[in-house]
Amino acid sequence: MKVLGADIGFGYTKASDGKQFQVFKSVVGEANEAQFSETLLPGATVFPRHIQIGNQSFFIGELAEQQSRGRGFTLDQNQFLGQYARTLALAAMAPFVDSGDPVRLVTGLPISFFRKYKEPLTNLLQTRHTIHVVKTGTPEREEKIINIERVRVIPQPFGSMFNLMLSDIGKPASQRFISEKIGIIDVGFRTADYTISEKTRYSERGSQSSDSGIAVAYTAIANALQEKSGVNIELYRLYDGVSKGTIKIKGKRYDLSGIVQHAFQQLATRIAQEVNRLWADDWDIDAIVLTGGGGTALAPFLTPLLEGEVLPMPADQDARLNNVFGYWKYGQHLWGA
Repeated sequence: MKVLGADIGFGYTKASDGKQFQVFKSVVGEANEAQFSETLLPGATVFPRHIQIGNQSFFIGELAEQQSRGRGFTLDQNQFLGQYARTLALAAMAPFVDSGDPVRLVTGLPISFFRKYKEPLTNLLQTRHTIHVVKTGTPEREEKIINIERVRVIPQPFGSMFNLMLSDIGKPASQRFISEKIGIIDVGFRTADYTISEKTRYSERGSQSSDSGIAVAYTAIANALQEKSGVNIELYRLYDGVSKGTIKIKGKRYDLSGIVQHAFQQLATRIAQEVNRLWADDWDIDAIVLTGGGGTALAPFLTPLLEGEVLPMPADQDARLNNVFGYWKYGQHLWGA
């Protein structure tokens, strides 16, 4: 029996078995037969990004971005669950499971989507899935049965809490996060989730989602770039440019530093107002955890605006992985030996 954590996000999809992990953009594209499939330069082996489900063949993540003529990417939850979530999840889990072996999976949903979509997501994933994995640079297809016998769906930001609270064998590892009242701000791509863990108990009053994900800032950046360049850039193609501070469009390089700073400051102000208002009666919060890929990007802008002690996230860790590692640890807590 294998325990996996999978975080099927609007921006990135992540999966881990506790030993390995992978992260890729949540983009699904039509697979086409490449006339030349060899990489131009040698490099590290990557996980396969080409899978076949039934009679449909898909490129996933960066491979879809680079090679697919028709690409799918959405910020709509219904469309995401109906068209993309299963494909992304199976591609994420496939490298970590042996064909046919039972799998137990922990995943999450934004707080605002939790009640409505918990059951549909469980039903979507909790079954035997037969896929074919196409090996990179070859026409070889390996059949793999991903046998998901149990699925546990939890509110998304609790993944980060479990990552801080539990050890790799699923046992309590930090007394602080067990005994104190902790606020969690999880800034993802589509949503920002706010929740309170009071001695590990979920606070309904102090929990909600908003549409203040990092996509709000990316949309503002894309709009500013369109005014300057005349090109409408898909949000998922801005990731590298935002992280580097520049982007080249049709041979011309654009400095993004001022645009990014303004967009991030605006979004941080919006999130701080939402959080401070939501937690106005929770003045006894001991500390605030800022997590998610968007949380890391916004931390310099957001931390000074929050009312309370904000715990710094380790600089050497990829904050996008906090939830998925927490899901896996929670799975170990539930089902581990």
